Amino acid sequence: MSATGTTAGPAGASRAEYCVVACAEAWRGAGEILASPMGTVPAIGARLAKLTFSPDLLLTDGEALLMGDTPAVGAGPGSVEGWLPFRQHLALTATGRRHVMMGASQIDRHGNQNISCIGDWARPTRQLLGVRGAPVNTLNNPTSYWIPKHSARVFVEHVDMVSGVGYARAAAAGPSATRYHRIPEVVSDLGVFDFETPDRTMRLRSVHPGVRVEQITEATGFALTVPDEVPFTREPTDAELRLIREVIDPKGLRGREVPA
Repeated sequence: MSATGTTAGPAGASRAEYCVVACAEAWRGAGEILASPMGTVPAIGARLAKLTFSPDLLLTDGEALLMGDTPAVGAGPGSVEGWLPFRQHLALTATGRRHVMMGASQIDRHGNQNISCIGDWARPTRQLLGVRGAPVNTLNNPTSYWIPKHSARVFVEHVDMVSGVGYARAAAAGPSATRYHRIPEVVSDLGVFDFETPDRTMRLRSVHPGVRVEQITEATGFALTVPDEVPFTREPTDAELRLIREVIDPKGLRGREVPA
């Protein structure tokens, strides 16, 4: 059914588990690239993708080891297949062979992301992380986003400072900026979004069961492109639910990021 219906999905599947599946889909068919998930739900999603439809994904322990197995979130690897120190990680980032899923304090209709400050750059009202690696990430490898609390404070008309580069700015900068630039998807606790529109602005791709389209548009600070029929985010399979609950996240950490 479309999101205008009332179907709720498989019995017992939580909102957090739908978010995990949506994040995992970002790496479907990715091949042998480095997955860099930031956040608990994306970390579970990357592991789920590797254990199911994207077995060639490379995962790190968050420091410098390429994991040869797929341990539970928070556990160390039982097998190590490679060494990826920071310098080599930076070199890999510049080649397009990495797909990172970052967070966003603000994101706008063009996919510009802000994790640096709130307010005017010269005199911000809130100081955040700084731009960190966001410009390099977005211009040199595919970058998706995970936003655990969807609100108009995060989905804004214009970001206060551009940290991650969106489609319009990348296009204006020319071929060197667009060669590897791609924002496959944005996942929030309400739905999934992409930029598959003629002007490369944000589109609502799916809503999580139990969420209304109007709920999303009201919580978004700009006009989304909304198709006539919006599907629900795909259901986790029984096998995926078992992996999430028993193998990848047996401690239920996903529920802390997206409460029931």
